[in-house]
Amino acid sequence: MRRLAIVCLVFAVAWAMAPAMPAASAETFKIGVVSSFTGRFAEFGEQHKAGLQVAVEEINRLGAAKGEKVELVLEDDTSNVNSALSASEKLINQKLPLILCCYSSGITKAAVQYIARERRPVLVFTSSDDTITRPGSEWIFRLNQPASTFAEVLFDVFDTINESANQRPIETIAMVHGTGAFEDSVSQAAEGLAKGRGYKLLDNQAYDEGLTDFRPILNRIRPKNPDALLMVSYAADSVAVMRQAKEVGLNAKIFAGGAAGFAIPGFITGAREASDFVITATAWTKDVKFPGAGTLNERLKQVLGGREPSYHAAQAYVGVLTAVDVLRRARDVSPEGIQKALRDTSMTTAYGPIRFMDFRGYKNQNPVKMVAQQIQQGKFITVFPKEAAAGKILFPTPPWTRR
Repeated sequence: MRRLAIVCLVFAVAWAMAPAMPAASAETFKIGVVSSFTGRFAEFGEQHKAGLQVAVEEINRLGAAKGEKVELVLEDDTSNVNSALSASEKLINQKLPLILCCYSSGITKAAVQYIARERRPVLVFTSSDDTITRPGSEWIFRLNQPASTFAEVLFDVFDTINESANQRPIETIAMVHGTGAFEDSVSQAAEGLAKGRGYKLLDNQAYDEGLTDFRPILNRIRPKNPDALLMVSYAADSVAVMRQAKEVGLNAKIFAGGAAGFAIPGFITGAREASDFVITATAWTKDVKFPGAGTLNERLKQVLGGREPSYHAAQAYVGVLTAVDVLRRARDVSPEGIQKALRDTSMTTAYGPIRFMDFRGYKNQNPVKMVAQQIQQGKFITVFPKEAAAGKILFPTPPWTRR
């Protein structure tokens, strides 16, 4: 009896000290998710919830015959860095094999750096600041596009407009952007692209979080008559910037948004007629030529009560699909086993191809491309690239005659 007690004690100590992470069994894939379900970025968190729900329903339906299912452990970062760090620590302490994180780049960057220091794998599914994966970490993987590509697709649109016109209508550019990690990253990329592609940058105005009156900034830009105004803002800011630009008579030939607030349905309802003809970068639309994109859009729309989904919902959806694929293929659920399975990922999804590569200074970055859409008659219409376009770029009058 005494010998049995000693054996049991040794086993208990060994179990407590074991480094392996008791993640999901073969039947249940348990995944941690951190997002902004409340607070300043709650509108984006709502889109995430829709994508997460559609993914869980799909995986559980298809996996029923095999006895497989997915369970998500959701943590609200309340749109706050400290909350995101606490949420990440909580998920790590639960020994979950993989964590999906987060919305805002400023929040995500702090959270994933902490997770990486703990030597745990993390999958970024919607934050875009370039520095998250450049130079990156061996533990950080990102499936969505980096911020520089948001600027690149807009300059591709400018180039296309110039190539199709009798004269070059877009020559000068002004920018307005927030000072957050994402906004700064897009702005820096845009500055380099303007110089490299022969556009003259007339002004680049940055503003701090909490600003509501953008008229002084816009009035400084207005006399310079930029051909294009490039704006990078989150939800409430995007509406205010666009409405106030029209109020002060800033009559650029083209208004372009760097995704974020400009690419969600709330921008149209908030800015109303001021949103007409605004072109925005976006990471995904229902028109992209990937299998199941249109079907995914309809399913997300149903979950959102008939409202149009943004790319954030699609990113959350594919984040769960990627995580489950990784857990299925992992040789074990140790951090190193999950890390290797992430590196070996090769998927085709409704969001696009998913594979993690090292290129252009990025590490473990998915190279999926961006698209652009324009608001026409109160709806987002995909206008670029040509192979994904559902309509042409429109202007109220020919752009090269407007002032």
